[in-house]
Amino acid sequence: MKKLCFLAMLFMLAPFLFAQSDAPEPQAQIPVKPALLVIDIQNEYLKYMSEEDKESALRLINGAIWLFRQHGHPIIRVYHSDPTYGPDPGDENFEFPSSVIIKEDDPMVVKNYPSAFKNTELEELLRKKECNTLFLCGLSAVGCVLATYYGAMERDFDVFMIKNALMSHKAQYTDFVEDVFDTVNWKTLQFMLEHMQK
Repeated sequence: MKKLCFLAMLFMLAPFLFAQSDAPEPQAQIPVKPALLVIDIQNEYLKYMSEEDKESALRLINGAIWLFRQHGHPIIRVYHSDPTYGPDPGDENFEFPSSVIIKEDDPMVVKNYPSAFKNTELEELLRKKECNTLFLCGLSAVGCVLATYYGAMERDFDVFMIKNALMSHKAQYTDFVEDVFDTVNWKTLQFMLEHMQK
């Protein structure tokens, strides 16, 4: 009887024990190559942002810039200029506040649409740098940051917003975006950058 039970069990397990695996061979992992996009934190638009968001967001944006610089990853400055209403490059309202720790040699993209990808050289710039993962900060969480997030997804980039480094004209809108979309907090961002392959 024991022998019969053993044979029955062996028969039931045979497909699992002796079958050739149809699973595909594991693919070589593609290294994460990140870039930071600092979006539209221009004097012209900052005045419309929630004071509740602004102070902490600017601090976190500087922190993210510092962190990316420490690890040698690209920081890309994104500016918005409406063809009719400006602000125009060179105008004080076009610039980021002097407290933001960007550098003149950080690549710069000027856009005329909400998405930083539409009719700009951003995608080409990122492909040349072999970046495949984007971290977004700036304003507005419900406007240009969100449009750029979708633009990145459409072009097959992995994309995250940085929690508490976003602003909107109402703080509750920022909270909503951070709750619904893929965001990373400071500690997670720091961990990811420290453990990425060079």
